[in-house]
Amino acid sequence: MLVLSRKVGESISIGHNVSVRIVSIDKNNVKIGIDAPREVIVLREELKKAVEGANIEAKNDGDAKSKIANLYDKLS
Repeated sequence: MLVLSRKVGESISIGHNVSVRIVSIDKNNVKIGIDAPREVIVLREELKKAVEGANIEAKNDGDAKSKIANLYDKLS
């Protein structure tokens, strides 16, 4: 893992088309902005895990359509 120090307004580049900028820093929070093409999926880690879990459940469950719809509602 690469660990970098950045100040508000500074950014890092990932590849040729993704940029991550520090927007603000509070006592316990850091707000970041991510510039990426539409085709690049950007998800918070907890949402990624929820989607992966729902996909596994759907694969093993006959009532998959309603569970996926419920997850979609939670994410919206």
